[in-house]
Amino acid sequence: MPTTEPSALRERLRRTLRDALRARDAVAAGALRSAISAIDNAEAVPVERDGRLSLNPLGAVGVGAAEAVRRTLDDDEILRIVRAEVADRMAAASQYERLGQVDAAGRMRSGAELLAAIAADAR
Repeated sequence: MPTTEPSALRERLRRTLRDALRARDAVAAGALRSAISAIDNAEAVPVERDGRLSLNPLGAVGVGAAEAVRRTLDDDEILRIVRAEVADRMAAASQYERLGQVDAAGRMRSGAELLAAIAADAR
């Protein structure tokens, strides 16, 4: 049976996001929101009815009728997602540099470095 205990890495990301928001650090907040969203998206499961994906958003009616059990990710899966976010941000930074957008590249690298540091502390 999957555990309902929150992941330490996920909690660290959320705690760091709260700190970044308090400090009004838009770069850190953006990187953290992106990583948390990627984790949340990975937990989503497709809704199936009769073996087919349901594309009708009004198919369920009533309070809680549309709630679906989400996948539970283990710490290794969450760590892989965060590392993928780091890689994506570093690739975007390189692309920005090639386009001569040094400021945007710096913001991407800064966010990637923050996520990389959090991921490194997770192990």
